[in-house]
Amino acid sequence: MTSQYIGNPAIGSPTGNYTGKAPAVWPAKVNQIPKEVFGDKSLFEDELKNIFYGDCWHVVGHFAEIPNAGDFKTFDLGRVPLLIARGKDNQVRVFYNTCTHRGNQLEVATSGNRKEFECPYHRWLFSLDGALAACPGSKEFAPDFKQENFGLMEVKSAQFMGIIFVTMGKNTPPLTEWLGDVVPPTLSTLLGGDGRLKLLGYQKVRYDSNWKGYNDNDGYHAPMLHTAFRLLNWQGGTTGFQRMTKNGHVVFEAELKAIQNNGFVNDPSLVEFKGSDPAKGSRIVQLFPATVMVKHLDIINLRFAMARSHDVTEVHYAYFAHEDDDEAMVQHRIRQSSNLLGPCGMISMEDAAIFQRIHIGNQTPGFAEFQKGVTSLSEVPMDVKQNDETGNLPRWEHYRKVMGFKREGEK
Repeated sequence: MTSQYIGNPAIGSPTGNYTGKAPAVWPAKVNQIPKEVFGDKSLFEDELKNIFYGDCWHVVGHFAEIPNAGDFKTFDLGRVPLLIARGKDNQVRVFYNTCTHRGNQLEVATSGNRKEFECPYHRWLFSLDGALAACPGSKEFAPDFKQENFGLMEVKSAQFMGIIFVTMGKNTPPLTEWLGDVVPPTLSTLLGGDGRLKLLGYQKVRYDSNWKGYNDNDGYHAPMLHTAFRLLNWQGGTTGFQRMTKNGHVVFEAELKAIQNNGFVNDPSLVEFKGSDPAKGSRIVQLFPATVMVKHLDIINLRFAMARSHDVTEVHYAYFAHEDDDEAMVQHRIRQSSNLLGPCGMISMEDAAIFQRIHIGNQTPGFAEFQKGVTSLSEVPMDVKQNDETGNLPRWEHYRKVMGFKREGEK
C-alpha cells in the first residue's frame, strides 16, 4: 500500500511517497518530529516487524497477576497472541497462544486458573509447563509424529522484580543491558523496593490514538493540562528530574509539595501521601516502546499497552499494593488508584481527549515541534529538568534509528 504525503515533500522517498519500505528522510533539527509517523497505516506494518517483533523487550505482565499455580493471563504483542502461565513448579512461562496442531487460538479468557489448557477443536491437552499431555487419535497420526515435539512454543522471557518481559527478536540484548543503569533505581523504588506486589484490579480502555501519540506524554503538560493540579494548588518542586537512555527509556522523579486544603476535596485523605519519601511524590518509568509505570503518591500503577492498529491503542491499567501492606494501607491504595490516575481519574481524565486530539491534529502537514527545554537543535538531550518536554526526544531518536529513517543530510 502506498501512502501519499501531503506535507513537506522531503519527508518520504524522493518522490514524496512513502511505501512502508524505503527509509524516509527525517528533519535535521532534533526537536522536529514528522507528523506523518503518528498515523500512517503502512508505517504500522514496519513498526510491528522492526519494533514489536524485533530486538526489543516488551512488558506483558507482573508476577502478582498470576500468583498461584495454574494462574494465567493472555496478552497481545502486536497481532501475536501470548499466553502467560504459572506452572506447578511455580515457574512463570510465556507461550504463543496457539495450539501446535492446527494453529487454533488456545485460550480466549483474559485471565483465570486452569489445571491444563485444552484446545476445543480436536481436544489436544497441554500441561501448565507447555508439554503436550494428550492428543486423541494419535495412533493414526503421521509416521513422524512424536508427542514430545508438539509442546507449546515458548517465547523468550525475562523478569525484573516480577515484571515479565518478552522478546521475539533474534539479537535482543540481555534484559539487564537493555534496561541500562538509569532505569533500575527508579523502577525498583516504584515497585516497592522488591517487586513483591499484590494485584488490586484493572481498568481497561481503548484510545483512538496511535501508540506513539499515547506514549508521547511529557513533563511540560502536567500543570498546564490537568485541572486537578490547579484546583488543588498542587505545586511541583524544583528538585525533580528526567533521565533518559539511548534506547528510548525515560525515568522521571518529581517533587510534589503538599496540597493545600482549599475546599475542592471534601475528604483530603484521598490525596494524602503516606509514603516514606515525601520529597519524591511521583516516579514514572517509560520503557520503549510503549510501557508506562507510575508511583504517584501511594499509587502503584503499571500500564500494559497494546498497539492494536495505526489508530487504536489499548491500555490495561493495573493497580497494585505491596504484599506487606496492612489492610488500612490496601484500602488507601484502592481509593487513590483509579480515582486519581485511572483513565477517568481526577488527575488524569484529560489525557484521553489529548491522545485522540494528537492523532487527529497530526493528520495535517508539517512537524510536531518540541520547545521547552530545547538547548540545541543538533544534539539530543540526555538529562533534562522535571517540567521539560525534551525528555521524549531520545525516545524519538531511538525510534528513528530502529525504523531506518535518515536525517536530512545524513548519508
